[in-house]
Amino acid sequence: MPHLHFATADALLIGGYVLLILIIGFRAGRHKARTAEEYLIAGRSLTLPVFVATLVSTWYGGILGVGEFSYKYGIANWVLLGAPFYLFTAIFAFLLAEKVRKSNFTTLPDKLEQAYGRPTAVLGSFHVFVLVTPAAYVLQLGIIIELFFGLSLAASVLIVTVVSTVFLFAGGLRSDVRTNMAEFVLMFIGFATILPFAYAKYGGFHFISANVPPLHLTLTGGNSVQFVLVWFFIALWTFVDPAFHQRCYAAKDGKTAKCGMLIAIFFWFVFDSMTTTAGLFARAAIPGLDQPLFSYPVLAEAVLPPVAKGMFYIGLIATVMSTLSSLMLISGITLGKDIILRLRPETSAEKVRRLSNYGLIVAAAFSVLLALLVPSVVRLWYTVGTVIVPGVLLPLLASYFPQLRMGKHTAILTMIIAPVVSFVWLLDGILQGSLHQPVYWLSLEPMYSGLFASLLLWGAGRVIERRRSPDVEHRDVHIQY
Repeated sequence: MPHLHFATADALLIGGYVLLILIIGFRAGRHKARTAEEYLIAGRSLTLPVFVATLVSTWYGGILGVGEFSYKYGIANWVLLGAPFYLFTAIFAFLLAEKVRKSNFTTLPDKLEQAYGRPTAVLGSFHVFVLVTPAAYVLQLGIIIELFFGLSLAASVLIVTVVSTVFLFAGGLRSDVRTNMAEFVLMFIGFATILPFAYAKYGGFHFISANVPPLHLTLTGGNSVQFVLVWFFIALWTFVDPAFHQRCYAAKDGKTAKCGMLIAIFFWFVFDSMTTTAGLFARAAIPGLDQPLFSYPVLAEAVLPPVAKGMFYIGLIATVMSTLSSLMLISGITLGKDIILRLRPETSAEKVRRLSNYGLIVAAAFSVLLALLVPSVVRLWYTVGTVIVPGVLLPLLASYFPQLRMGKHTAILTMIIAPVVSFVWLLDGILQGSLHQPVYWLSLEPMYSGLFASLLLWGAGRVIERRRSPDVEHRDVHIQY
């Protein structure tokens, strides 16, 4: 792990950032309205600028992983970690955003209940909880704090979890969104700070092209077609991302959600441009780095003076913390409202808030434990997406599009069998190879097997339903919280 040098000014700037976030978060929690809708979706009040800021900052949390990827593969960072998500976000915006907002639900499992009934919604809630558990971001921010201040990983993880979560108890989504707005600005300022210093010290594109491997300047970075396609399938996560759905529910109208997503793509493209360029500078200036995960901090050590360095580190922390806080809130709401309240129905606002806050505590403890047990950011992302997405994707899409209609029994079977197929495929690959170099049957990624199982179940369900009753319709369950 690299050794970093801090000036007093840098430490004060980082401390000031933490204080600012806590003040913003707690002040937002003083909002007069105490309804469940206020806590869960900020009273459906997000305007276009607020929607864009919270969506952009919430989505972009894996900044150290982005640094590692751009250091290893160059501009393929755009193609693999950017383009697939731009594409599916645009599809979400045109096909789903207004439908999601029009539904007037507060969480993704609400839609599953309306389409398939309460048992499927409860099962889906467990899937959502696993999908959004922010262990990868707890670990990532803990690593940054460990790197900065020399604390143990366990102590760092505990500190970042408390700081990122404590203000959520006061204001729910409104506190989260208000802090996201500040973090949106700071993440851009951070990378806008490092690039001019890198250019001044090393030069521009000529320096990069002369000092990085030629494949770093190709669209695929030398990776195989199958490797590229895998990332497009992983990007299907976008359709089942509870944070996307939550923000659509919270938008003041469907047009805001749709336009906000399209504008967010532009900001992601700009930020990807900045992060990819910084990764290329790191690869060109510091070849042979043993731990590419730390390429951004190492580049900062090489080019940034005090104060500028502090601003860059604030940008790094803000990028991760925005995602960590948002996913932690959704985890707490999923445990409290979507699981416990469905098992023991109660609709009072105070009950929703209290159980969601209890859920926050459990989610935080679970994330800390998982981060310490599986200290690999990439492995956490990969495993969760591979196993969970195939089970939720088709049932959720079918609930919005009648032409994809899926019966209740088919939906619940899909949400059970598809994740099991993906997990068994994943486990077999690890047993045949190793944890870091699995060998999959037929050389197919586990997500493919889960998606194929989901499609088979959907097709079989459609055939059976048509034979039984061509006019069968889903039960419409109205939910109010």
